[in-house]
Amino acid sequence: MTEVLGGKNSDHHGDRGQQYVTFSLNDETYAVPASRVQEIIELGKITPVPHLPVFLKGVINLRGIIVPVVDLKLKFGIDSPGYKKHTCVVVMEFSTGIAGLIVDAVSDVFHLPEQSIAKAPSLRTPIPVNFISGIGEAGHRLILLLDVDAVLSCEESSILAGARGVSRELH
Repeated sequence: MTEVLGGKNSDHHGDRGQQYVTFSLNDETYAVPASRVQEIIELGKITPVPHLPVFLKGVINLRGIIVPVVDLKLKFGIDSPGYKKHTCVVVMEFSTGIAGLIVDAVSDVFHLPEQSIAKAPSLRTPIPVNFISGIGEAGHRLILLLDVDAVLSCEESSILAGARGVSRELH
């Protein structure tokens, strides 16, 4: 399964908002801006890189590009019974480069008008609130919107950059 995203023009009669890609971690639904998603690929072989934090699983070679891979459940401290049949990697653009995020499954792509987004809650959520940019209402369900650039700290981003370099040296 390889799905390339981008170039989708939504016709929503001038309402402001954006396209989001939804995915699940256990039974919770999350979304990230579709404009930041490069593609969605099957979970394949990940090359481990020594001395990485446990949630940084290693790197993959995506058509000649070394892509670090982050297990979001481990990053967010969510219990994980392991990878499932539909587990995949969402390859995304971060402010510091690209990385893959391991998620249980990708659900869909949908348009979320600006007025359907509320600020991040100050109450208890399944993941630390600093990773949430808001809550979107889509139909009768609420979806946690991830702050993509908050997912990786500056230190973690530099570790990922180092993992890209170490992997090139190993190949």
